[in-house]
Amino acid sequence: MNFDQEQIFPLLESASEAQLDAAPFGIVRMDKSGLVTGYNAAEAALSGLSPERVIGKHFFSDVAPCTNNYLVAQRVETEDSLDAMVDYVFTLRMKPTPVVLRLLKSPARDRMYLLVQRRMP
Repeated sequence: MNFDQEQIFPLLESASEAQLDAAPFGIVRMDKSGLVTGYNAAEAALSGLSPERVIGKHFFSDVAPCTNNYLVAQRVETEDSLDAMVDYVFTLRMKPTPVVLRLLKSPARDRMYLLVQRRMP
């Protein structure tokens, strides 16, 4: 599985927890309300937050409030269908960390995803 792979949504939906953990980039799986239902090993390492600490929490307000803005959270909330890459800098609970976010949402699916790939400054 590659971060910029076309048609990645079906792969994410059918992947086992072990396959998600093996991905070399962060994967945050959420329900349509933004509650975290999955948090892979790469994202746990990048953020310093264990899956146990974030599962069941609202991603944009409780886990990563630095994403609760127009570029990320409001876009996910207002767009019905989304597959977008966003250059971003995480700043909460860590030194500023440049990343590329991939926002995935589809009206045909019950879950949405936020993929995180670290980028060089």
